[in-house]
Amino acid sequence: MKLTVDQLHIILDRTPILRAVNLDADKGDVVGLVGPNGSGKSTLLRAVYRSLRPAGGVVRVGGDDVWELPARTAARRTAAVLQDSGTTAGLSVREIVALGRTPHHGLMGRDGAEDREAVADAVARCGVEPFADRDYATLSGGERQRVLLARALAQRPRLLVLDELTNHLDIRARFELLDLIRSTGITTLAVPHDLDLAARLCDHLAVLHGGEVVAAGPVLEVLTPDLLRDVFGVRGHTERHADGVVRIIYAARPLADDPTEEAQR
Repeated sequence: MKLTVDQLHIILDRTPILRAVNLDADKGDVVGLVGPNGSGKSTLLRAVYRSLRPAGGVVRVGGDDVWELPARTAARRTAAVLQDSGTTAGLSVREIVALGRTPHHGLMGRDGAEDREAVADAVARCGVEPFADRDYATLSGGERQRVLLARALAQRPRLLVLDELTNHLDIRARFELLDLIRSTGITTLAVPHDLDLAARLCDHLAVLHGGEVVAAGPVLEVLTPDLLRDVFGVRGHTERHADGVVRIIYAARPLADDPTEEAQR
C-alpha cells in the first residue's frame, strides 16, 4: 500500500519543526528517512502513524488521509515499531505479539482463529518461537526487537513505520533484523540509526535537514559526496559492491581537518 506525505507542516511549541515536507513510498518499497540529529525524523514518523496531528498538509496511506480515517481503521493499516516499547511488565513474548491484534477486535475482544493464525505466523516468521513463553523483560536487546517486529507483523499492516529499530544491537543482530524487514514485502518507512544501515536496508532515501526534505530518491543518487559534506559534515562516497549491497566509503580524515576543504571556504 502506497504512502504519500504531501506538503506536511508540523509546529511544536510555536516552533516550525517540519516545513512543506513531501515524501512517497510505493507499495513494497523500503524508504529510509535520514538526516542529522534534530532534523525532524521522529516527528515525521509520529505524523504518519497518527501520534501527532500536523498543522498542515496530508498523510495518505492507500490514498486515504490517515487523519480522516477512524482510529482503528488507521491502526489496522499502519504498524509502528518504536524505541520505547511501552508497558510490558509481566507479559510473555506470545502475549506481547498478540497485542498486535488489538486494532482488529478491541481491548476486550476475544481472539478468534484469524488472530491465533496471525500471531503464530508472526512468531514463526520472526524466529521467536524458542522463547515465546518467556517473560519479555528477560530477553536480550536483539530478541526484544524481534518480538516488537513480530507484534507489528501480527497486526498484518499495509505500512510499517520503524524508528531506529536496530539501535543498540550487535552487528549480527542488525543484519538479521534488516534481512527480516526486507523479506516482509510490506511498504516500510524507517529511520535507521546510521547511514550505513540506511544504504544497506533501503530502496530509496529521503534526507531531512532543517525541517525540510533536501534530497529524495535511490540511495546511490541521494548519498552524493556533496550531500554527505553539506548535510552530514563528512567526506565520502557510495559504491554498489558485487553482492548488490550499497556501502558508504568515508575519508579517513574528518572534514574539519581537511586543508583542501578549509582552502575552499
